[in-house]
Amino acid sequence: MLLILYLGPIVNILWLSITEPTPGLGNYEKLLGSDSMLRIIWTTARICLVTTLFSVTIGYVIAYAMMHAHQRQQNAMLALLLISFWISVLVRTFSWLMLLGNNGLLNNSLEAMNIISAPIPFMRNELGVLIGMVHYMVPYAVLPLLANMQSLDTRVLQASRNLGASGAQTFRRIYLPLTRPGIVAASLLVFILSLGFYVTPAMLGGGKVLMVAEYISVQLLVTLNWGTAAMLATLMLFGVMALIYIMSRFMKLSTVFGGAQS
Repeated sequence: MLLILYLGPIVNILWLSITEPTPGLGNYEKLLGSDSMLRIIWTTARICLVTTLFSVTIGYVIAYAMMHAHQRQQNAMLALLLISFWISVLVRTFSWLMLLGNNGLLNNSLEAMNIISAPIPFMRNELGVLIGMVHYMVPYAVLPLLANMQSLDTRVLQASRNLGASGAQTFRRIYLPLTRPGIVAASLLVFILSLGFYVTPAMLGGGKVLMVAEYISVQLLVTLNWGTAAMLATLMLFGVMALIYIMSRFMKLSTVFGGAQS
C-alpha cells in the first residue's frame, strides 16, 4: 500500500519531469535559462526563510511563556493554540484582507486618528504574504518547541542558579542550548510547510508575489505544461530531502523529532 499510494505518484512525477513534452532533460535546461523561474524560486526561498525566522522566534516566546505560566493559564493558552488549527487557511486569509486592506479596519482606524494621510499598502506585496504566512505557521512552531521544553530536566537549571549564574546566563548557556533540538524541529517543519503555500500568497500577494506552488498550479491548470510543473515539484522534493540530510549531519533527526537523546 505504501508503494502504491506514496512512492507511485512520486515516481510518476519524476517520470513526467523528464518525458513531457519530449524525453530528455529539456525541462531542467529550461529552468537554467529562464530568469522568471529562477526569480520565482528565489522569491519562494526568501519568503520561506523569513517566515521561518519570525515564526520560530514568536513561537519560542509563546512556548517559553506557556512553560512558565500557572497550570490554568497554560491550559487556556494551549486550548487557544489548538483552536487555531481548526480555522481554515482561507478564513484566515480573508480576515487579513478585511483587517489590512486599503479600506480595512487598520487603515481606516489610523486615518480616523489622523496618524496617516493615505492607506499603508499592507496587501498585494511581500509584506502581506509574510504577515499571513507567519500568522498561520506560529502554532506549528510552538508545538515542537513546547514538547522539547517540557522534556528538559529542571534540576539542571536549578543547579545553574545554585552555582551563582544569573537568569540571563542560565538561559543563554543552559536553557537555549538544551532547546536547540526543538528549534531545529520547528524550523524544519515551518520551512517545509511554507514551501507548499498556495492560498495565502495568491490572495494576499494579489498576483504580484508568485511562489513555486502557485506557479506549479498555473502550469498544470492554465498552460497545461505538465513537464514544467513536474520538474518544479521534483526540485522541491529534492530540496526538502537535501535540507533534512544537511540537518542530519549536525544532529540526530530522531532527537529533533522527539526521539531519545542518548
